[in-house]
Amino acid sequence: MTIENISSNKSFEGWHKQYQHQSSSLNCAMRFAIYLPPQASEQKVPVLYWLSGLTCTDENFMQKAGAMRMAAELGVAIVAPDTSPRGVGVADAADGSYDLGLGAGFYLNATQAPWKSHYHMYDYVVNELPELIEQHFPVNTKRAIAGHSMGGHGALTIGLRNPERYQSISAFSPIVNPINCPWGQKAFEHYLGKNRDEWLQYDACELLKNTKAKLPILVDQGTSDSFLDEQLKPQALIDVASAQQYPLTLRMQAGYDHSYYFIASFIEAHLKFHFKHLTA
Repeated sequence: MTIENISSNKSFEGWHKQYQHQSSSLNCAMRFAIYLPPQASEQKVPVLYWLSGLTCTDENFMQKAGAMRMAAELGVAIVAPDTSPRGVGVADAADGSYDLGLGAGFYLNATQAPWKSHYHMYDYVVNELPELIEQHFPVNTKRAIAGHSMGGHGALTIGLRNPERYQSISAFSPIVNPINCPWGQKAFEHYLGKNRDEWLQYDACELLKNTKAKLPILVDQGTSDSFLDEQLKPQALIDVASAQQYPLTLRMQAGYDHSYYFIASFIEAHLKFHFKHLTA
């Protein structure tokens, strides 16, 4: 697999770089960003994969989250892919809505036309991207996964379905029960069809009911998030975790909203959480 470097910026003695490559999973050109801490110049380092939310690209987290200082201190690489396939011929929402199509891949493998030609973000994040990262960069095979909103949904579902591939999971404001919220129902019906049994494999609450693995999970949720009650429903995840005696830490953070101001306030705690498990 070949990659093309399209930008490089030194940051906290490490390097933030953007790359483009042709994706076999998504059948289009894809872009990702990577932050390599200074330790990567001397040894292979563990990796945190970050999945962003609706409307985002690889740039939002890297530019707004303020994660690089702590990543440099700890010696953890961060990889941030785009949130969906893009380019000529890639399907988009006919009405231009932000919660379907471009920027809204939902980290699943679509089975319905016209989406199934390109929208295989699950395969891309789980298999293709890590293989590419481990081929081209000085990283080891210790991985963690995290995300925000739609990306929090992706981090939870991918981590729970692939516990052998990750050491830990974290999320900010995740969509935890998409089969029971408008964002998830809209996306799943378009991408996966009307058979709701097919939806269950991409719902964190449903996955938590059946998993035997016990990957540590950290979730932060703002109490002033405008999407809290209709879309995010964190209590559903708390209830399932309690019933299953799953090691979930879910913190309700008073006064915080859904923005990157919230993420920037707690991202260093998430990096320390992952570092503990990446180096255990």
